Amino acid sequence: MSVAKIVILNWNGAEHLRRFLPSVVAHAPEGVGIVVADNGSTDDSLSVLATEFPSVTVLRMDANYGFAGGYNRALAQVEADYYLLLNSDVETPAGWLAPLLEVLEREPDVAVVSPKLISWADREKFEYAGASGGFVDFLGYPFCRGRILKCVETDTGQYDDARDVFWVSGAAFCCRADVFHALGGFDADFFAHMEEIDLCWRMQLAGYRVRVVPQSTVYHLGGGTLTTDSPAKVFYNHRNNLAMLYKCSTSWQRVVVAATRPVLDFAAALSYLAQGRADNFRAVFRAWRDFLKWHPAMNRKRRFIRQSRVVRTSDKIYPGSILLRYLFGRRTFGRMM
Repeated sequence: MSVAKIVILNWNGAEHLRRFLPSVVAHAPEGVGIVVADNGSTDDSLSVLATEFPSVTVLRMDANYGFAGGYNRALAQVEADYYLLLNSDVETPAGWLAPLLEVLEREPDVAVVSPKLISWADREKFEYAGASGGFVDFLGYPFCRGRILKCVETDTGQYDDARDVFWVSGAAFCCRADVFHALGGFDADFFAHMEEIDLCWRMQLAGYRVRVVPQSTVYHLGGGTLTTDSPAKVFYNHRNNLAMLYKCSTSWQRVVVAATRPVLDFAAALSYLAQGRADNFRAVFRAWRDFLKWHPAMNRKRRFIRQSRVVRTSDKIYPGSILLRYLFGRRTFGRMM
């Protein structure tokens, strides 16, 4: 029988643990263990886990290795066939896990599956981080069934069909352990943000599928570690998105991205400056500085990905620009695809 483990990465999230972990414990199926990997917290997270959640296994790390590095280190110590990676600010209802595990058991070429993500604060809305499955456009901008740029849709059941997608959110990421390890896990250099999209892309290049199953729903608070307009988030999103494209895209896509993204990112930086956000303006340029410094390492990673590629993914990428379509008023997934 297959073994599944729920693994929650925590960093200074004692209040989230108190608020959300009870639902995870209450609704974990029999035989599914719960592990909290603590990423060097300096708050009272460890004491909360010890006193309030004695049934939960705790892995302690000596520093904050970020989302990517933290999970890589934690999962190297967790024995299971399936990992359900869950953010510490996710509420899980009864029966949420069974539909996900059923897909992995039934379809061996599916490497990762995710539930539908609904906003914990407004349960009529999709949650920004993943909604009902994600895609990327030709310039590398991610979007979701239920969220285009910052426009989040009301959930009326319009995306309740289970289907293959390009990526699913790291907030609730149910994957095959052997595939995760065979592909090297998340790119630890990313630290945080975009690492799940990068891994989903690499999984597909290796011949696997990525799937969303909206028959399972979870409720995600979001922004638990970094707020949406924080300079750190702007920095990581820009830098890691560029690195992902450099590693995984086709040569033709790289040429187009190299010609257009500097202009678009400079425009984004100017928009931050116009909003009085000089910190975010600087974050965009720091992202490009680090991206350019990464080139030798990215070349090695790209060669490895190309050598182990089984299929092409160009037909799975939205061929247009969501920015242009957004500007012309197409701000829902239904009007995009």
